Amino acid sequence: MAVFLGIDIGTSGTKTLAMNEDGAILASATMEYPLYSPKPGWSEQNPADWWTASVRSVKKVMRAAQLKAADVGGIGLSGQMHGSVFLDKSGSVIRPALLWNDQRTAAECTEIEKLAGGRKKLIKMVANPALTGFTAPKILWLRNNEKKNFNRTVQVLLPKDYVRYRLTGEFATEVSDASGTLLLDVVKRRWSKPLLGKLDLDASLFPRLHESEDVTGGLSPIAAKAMGLKVGTPVVGGGGDQAASAIGNGIVRKGVVSATMGTSGVVFAHSDEVQVDPEGRLHTFCHAVRGKWHVMGCVLSAGGSLQWFRNELCQAEVAAAKKQKVDPYELITQQAAKAPAGSEGLFFLPYLTGERTPHADPNARGSWVGLSLRHGKGHMARSVMEGATYAMRDSLEIAKGMNIPVKEIRLSGGGARSQYWRQMQADIYGQPVVTINAEEGPAYGVALLAAAGTGAYKDVVEACNANISVVTKTASKAAVKKKYNAAYPVYQQLYASLKDDFANIQTLV
Repeated sequence: MAVFLGIDIGTSGTKTLAMNEDGAILASATMEYPLYSPKPGWSEQNPADWWTASVRSVKKVMRAAQLKAADVGGIGLSGQMHGSVFLDKSGSVIRPALLWNDQRTAAECTEIEKLAGGRKKLIKMVANPALTGFTAPKILWLRNNEKKNFNRTVQVLLPKDYVRYRLTGEFATEVSDASGTLLLDVVKRRWSKPLLGKLDLDASLFPRLHESEDVTGGLSPIAAKAMGLKVGTPVVGGGGDQAASAIGNGIVRKGVVSATMGTSGVVFAHSDEVQVDPEGRLHTFCHAVRGKWHVMGCVLSAGGSLQWFRNELCQAEVAAAKKQKVDPYELITQQAAKAPAGSEGLFFLPYLTGERTPHADPNARGSWVGLSLRHGKGHMARSVMEGATYAMRDSLEIAKGMNIPVKEIRLSGGGARSQYWRQMQADIYGQPVVTINAEEGPAYGVALLAAAGTGAYKDVVEACNANISVVTKTASKAAVKKKYNAAYPVYQQLYASLKDDFANIQTLV
């Protein structure tokens, strides 16, 4: 029975897992690396760190699972989206990679929209507006600010595709990750020649495109020796981390939606056709399912808001949890549960790092609104969780408004592990939510893609159907749902009321 490796090049570390043909996880390992911020709002990493972590994690997994090189039938790659690796003619990295959370490119986003003929024309060309996180603004930033480095650049790769290059010697990517560059014609699943022309970027800067199940190359002798694997082991296209995570959650058919409440929050809906939000609030990208698409909304500080609350305002609970040998979140949740639904009129806006969906506003700021003498720490804890969940509902409501069916919501991330938060999500979303038997995220998704791409399954849909199933279901409570339906429009109005104030506050920083 063949074994398949999934490698996920994340922001904090690289995770590798080994999966057999039956979908069982044999072993996994994560290797961390640093992130650098040379200036406020800048975010960079050294691509060599990704490669070193990939090698070390693969070797650790092979030892842990007691695997031989001949056992590995294929490798799938996932990674943080939007990052930019600039290579010279010898294939060497020119400068540190600019990451998805780098905020230096506001001027370049404006430049792109202007060159494209306006926001609406840009969305028509590539299905998305220009955002600071995307790859295209980073390339223009290099051209505008580091001209010598830009002139040396002959290839621009996404993070996982740099690791692919080190594995196979091939310059290749796949459509789900390429969608996040802002340079892909998402409808036709090819690089957008019209936009490249308007931006005066040569098409040769970008790798060849594949579908996510396609084999993009085989392990080179150098890479095989470094990892202890067989020369020629197939490497499939894989997927950007969000599409790969969706594969790992079984989001491969119409009507099935995932709501991932991690540090950031992501709502991800499969679509058989291209469906574009004309206002650009949701992303429309190619899916890692061949010939399919997805829409996606991103809340920048979802579970991250509760993490901030724990770190900054719950030192007593952290100390008590240590003595009791429990997770501090258990004690925080116990306090939150004492407050009623709606937190007696207290709202929390989870915009601690600005916001992407639906506001695309880097100036947005986290806020409590409605504080009174009645409110205690339990109300504050509950309002933080409610605020993050309202923000996720924003994406669900936009998707429904685009006539995308939301028949089943699959929860994942930290918000899925808490029964209390699962119930809150069911009540705020206004419909049942479920959890599944898979919790390994993008690495598992690309291992399934590797299995499908090398013939263990007909396709990735068959692979998901064979290995992923619902294990719990949480129904919404009618009375609580009614309360949240009344409170949600108030939450929505608060951003509109404070938008100009947020911009004014930014001028004081």
